[in-house]
Amino acid sequence: MTSPNRLLLSAPRRAAQALAAVGAAALLLTGCGSDSDKGKDEAKIEAGGGGTRTIKDATGTAVKVPANPKRIVTLTQEDLDAVLALGLKPVGITNGQGLNKPPAYLEDKVKGINVVGNLLQPVMDKVIAAKPDLILAGDMQDQQVLKQLREITPATLVTMAPTDDWKLSFRGIANAVNSMDKANKVISDYEAKAKKTGEELGDNKGAEVSIVRWNPDGPSWMEKKQFASGVALDMGLKRPKAQDKDGNAHTPALSLEKINEIDGDWLFLSTLTADGEKALKDVQEKPAYKELNAVKKNHAVTVNGSVWSTRGGPLASLAVIDDIAKALKK
Repeated sequence: MTSPNRLLLSAPRRAAQALAAVGAAALLLTGCGSDSDKGKDEAKIEAGGGGTRTIKDATGTAVKVPANPKRIVTLTQEDLDAVLALGLKPVGITNGQGLNKPPAYLEDKVKGINVVGNLLQPVMDKVIAAKPDLILAGDMQDQQVLKQLREITPATLVTMAPTDDWKLSFRGIANAVNSMDKANKVISDYEAKAKKTGEELGDNKGAEVSIVRWNPDGPSWMEKKQFASGVALDMGLKRPKAQDKDGNAHTPALSLEKINEIDGDWLFLSTLTADGEKALKDVQEKPAYKELNAVKKNHAVTVNGSVWSTRGGPLASLAVIDDIAKALKK
């Protein structure tokens, strides 16, 4: 079983998964089957029919997928985010990270879509009932589950390697559904919005923003290549000196003695569990927390952990931009 915290990897786990990252960009590579199959498939595609394409997923595995999939099942909110951003509607989805329901920021876009399980924990009978012709399996590492999914449809893709950022994963998913041109436009539009919004922050333009997830045993700040951190950098914002570290993970939980590491011009706080939320509320009454500069300036902002503390996607990135703008434009 994969933990809900899977998207923010510790350094030891990242090292253990280094081999899995070899195929990080492989999903972007379109291959082909035999020469005879290729001609038939291309003819069908040009005629607007079915056909298949062979691509490599994020592990480097060659997978034959429908040229124009019609019944997509997504097993992570990142896969769901990507598919929705491409204008596609899946037939089956899973609940959000740390949630027993779909992510709130996507709620209005997934009404009427069947939920087939929790994050990376599909209920096979429900997946079968969805009759998928393509399954996007996120960073699924459970080989037994992958085997079961591939018995439902061989077109089952691992879409994320441990070190992939959201743009790379998104382009890989777009390639799987034959929508690369649209993906490139989505990313271009995002980058333009991030830059423009960052330039409109007035006195807070280029401010140092601390990005923290509060766990039951304390706070962890996010490294620079973690999803929300990357969005902040795309906006021209900076990270505090103590957090100016490459990587796409988070630190181990800090003690109150080291709480100054989470300080900054602005402090964005998120939680993923009820226990984490309670721990944050408890610490907010303690002197060490109240002495943080960001807290004294009323620059501490609580944000949605199911958006900020994940690997993210194009729609989540827009939500982060909006959260930052709402806080810093005051």
